[in-house]
Amino acid sequence: MAAQKGKDLLLKVKNEDGSAFETVAGMRSRRLAFNADTVDTTDFESVGRWRELLAGSGVQRASITGSGIFKDASSDARIRELFFQSEIVDWQIIIPDFGSVEGAFQIVSLEYSGEHNGEITFEMSLESASALQFMANT
Repeated sequence: MAAQKGKDLLLKVKNEDGSAFETVAGMRSRRLAFNADTVDTTDFESVGRWRELLAGSGVQRASITGSGIFKDASSDARIRELFFQSEIVDWQIIIPDFGSVEGAFQIVSLEYSGEHNGEITFEMSLESASALQFMANT
C-alpha cells in the first residue's frame, strides 16, 4: 500500500434519522486503535515458565480520537448531543485504499479549547460499544 494522505482518513457518524453516515466536520487529526486483552493461563507446568495465553478469550475494543474545528452549528450540536445524552450510535471510519470499519461507539471525552487570537478547537475520544465490522476495499 502506498503512502496515504492523513486527511483521507474519515470519521463519519450516523445521521439523526439513521439513513446515512455524515462526515464529522473540521477533523484535522484522527486516530483509530484496536486493542485486545489477554488471558494468562501460565501455570507451574508451563515449559520454562514461559507465559501461555488462552486464544480468543480476551476482550477486544477499538478507540477513536480526533481533534479539529467545528465548521457549522449542526455538526457541533450533533456531537454535543451525543456526548451529553451518552448515546451509543453507529460510526464509520474510512481508511483509504484499505477499507472501512463500522460499529457502535460512545463519545467518552469531549474537550474544547482556544487561543485568544485563534479559533475554538475540540478534541474527542470514542470507545467501541459492540462488535465491529471491517469491510475491505475490493
